[in-house]
Parts: sequence; structure tokens; C-alpha cells
Amino acid sequence: MNSAENSAPQAPTTGTGTGTGTSTSTSTSTSTRLVEVVLPGVVEPEGLQFRHGEVPTPGAGQIVVRMEATGVSFAEQQMRRGRYYDQPPFPFVPGYDLVGRVLTAGKGVTPGLVGRRVASLVKVGGWASHVVLDAADAVEVPDGIGAAEAETLVVNGITAWQMLHRKARVRPGGTILVHGANGGVGTVLVQLARAADLRVIGTASARHHEALREMGVTPVDYRAEDVPARVRELAPGGVDAVFDHLGGRSVVDSWNLLAPGGTLVSYGSATTRDDSGSKQLPVLKILGRVWLWNALPNGRHAYFFNVWEGRALGKDRFRARLNADLTQVFESFRRGEVTARIAARLPLTRAAEALRLAESGTVAGKIVLVPEDGAGTTATPAP
Repeated sequence: MNSAENSAPQAPTTGTGTGTGTSTSTSTSTSTRLVEVVLPGVVEPEGLQFRHGEVPTPGAGQIVVRMEATGVSFAEQQMRRGRYYDQPPFPFVPGYDLVGRVLTAGKGVTPGLVGRRVASLVKVGGWASHVVLDAADAVEVPDGIGAAEAETLVVNGITAWQMLHRKARVRPGGTILVHGANGGVGTVLVQLARAADLRVIGTASARHHEALREMGVTPVDYRAEDVPARVRELAPGGVDAVFDHLGGRSVVDSWNLLAPGGTLVSYGSATTRDDSGSKQLPVLKILGRVWLWNALPNGRHAYFFNVWEGRALGKDRFRARLNADLTQVFESFRRGEVTARIAARLPLTRAAEALRLAESGTVAGKIVLVPEDGAGTTATPAP
């Protein structure tokens, strides 16, 4: 999801460590062995494999985090099919983000970080009991926020915050359209938008409409209604921003629904998830349209959002922005503006079941993977 980067960032090191830095240990972990979930190729969820080894050792500037929660996002669903735009070659350990306790720290890392709960955006590598990170890529989780709750807000929260506040920048009182308003990113996005005093129109199937209304969203049934026609009825002058993860024909309709001066933020191509052929082509088509639309003298703007943009131009700036934005999301959660919607907690060893459940579309919220000793199995059906 939401990545058009030419090359993926290097996956976190989750094998046996060979770091040369001095490490500091803590008693945070109850596990003494490394467990990783491996995606070996284009397989059904049951084709996931497990790899076991020694807990890694951090090098200079690194930390080892004992995972407390990691998530199943749309990115892993695409990667399983070999359809994620810039996924690494098979085999690899999936897992877009994680939350956990710092177990050990290498030379040059602030000693006080050991034992702290942190979150990190990693793209791959999160589905593991222990993960090696650069300490600079860890964002401290405020006290009072549980690991699973924080996990629902990492990639979804950063994506929603940056699209809304760094790209669209709609003034209070404006109107926005959010496709997939019941989804992981969509749910956080509409809540942040409502907190910013924006009117929200959201597409979703009818079973999610009651929950959307409770959040102050005007729902549109994408299955039973002509979405562009219905949105024009609700916003005759156009909307100030559209957030579109669907791609394909939808992104064209979204552009045409903008008011003068409006902004389209495209952040995926979900409609092509099950297609065959080039996985780059759907994104390249969107990028081509974005370039063309921005060249038109009509005052409207279009973006293809990539949460990793800016990393190649300067890691320090990228990290500072990510830290600041995720901290803002956590604070919104603490103020009650954003809720953490957990569909199910399943142990890491049941990753196949978790992936299958996420792909079924039958649950509301995010599927969270937790260590074996912290697992719960309750799933929350979608309304």
C-alpha cells in the first residue's frame, strides 16, 4: 500500500546478529529464541513458513525489540500475491509495522531506551518475535497506550495523518470524500478529519454505514449506488479533497469530483490486487495521470501518496517527520479523537489464519499478531 518508491528500504535484520557493538540486556523478554514468519513465494496463507534461530545482537546504533504486537495490513495481502509495488524478492519476512519493548541496545544508543515500549514502521520484517532496528527508527509509545492499541495506529495513523495534514490541508468546514471509510486507514482518517472540523462523505458497504454514522460520516454504498452521482448530490460544488486507495477507474472519478482548488490523494490500487501481469503498471498509470492533471491550469492538485517519500533525500528529516506525526496520532488517541479498532488478536504462530481472516472482509478493525504468551483469539465481526 501507499508506496511508489523505486526501491524498498532495507528490511530489518531479524536473523542471528553479528553486530560488534556492546549490547545492554534487560529482562523484558520471556522468549529466548527467535521466531520469524517467512513468505516463501506466491502462496496461499497456509503456505507461510516459520524460521527459528537465536535472538539477534544489536550493532552500533541499533536496538533489538521484542515484538508485542504487529499487524496484518493490505500490504501483506498484496505481497502474498506478489502484487506489492516494490516488495523485496522472495523469500522474506513480511510485517509492515510493529510495537514492542526494547530488549537490548548497541553501542551509541541512549541506555534509557532499554525497557521502553516503541513503535516502528519497517515495511517488511515485523512478523517476528524479535526485530533489529536502527534506534533512530523507533518512536516511543506514550504511557497508557497498550501495545495492540498502538499497533493499530502505526502505518494506518501515519498514512492518514500525513495525507490529511501534509497533503490535502483542507480548511475547517471543508468537505472530503474518503473511499473505504471503514478500512484501516479510512477509519483513522475520518476520525482525524472530524476532529479537524471537516465534513466527511465515506464509501463503504451497507453493513458498515451505522458505524460510520456514529463517527459523523455521511455514508455512500459503493455496491448499490452510483458513487459519483451520489457524491454530487451531497456536494454539488465538488469536494475539497478525495482520498482514493482503489485506483483504476475510481481515481479518475475522484479527480472529477473535486471542487476548484481541491486535492486528490491517491494511495493505492486495491482494485488490481488480484490481477495478473505487471504489479508496477497500475501505479505507473496513476503516476502518469497525476503528472498530467497537475499540468492542467485548473487550480486542482493530485498526489500519489507514498509514506516513504523523502527517505532517499534525507533520513534524518524523514525520521523526524515520522516521529512527529506518529506522536500526534498517539496524542489524538489519548484525547479520545481516534479509537483503536482491534478485530482480533492471534499469536504469531497463527499468522496464516490471521491473514486469511483479514482477507475475508468479515471483521471490523485490524488483525493484530502477538507473541504466543500474549495471544487472544476473539474476532469482532463487521457490523
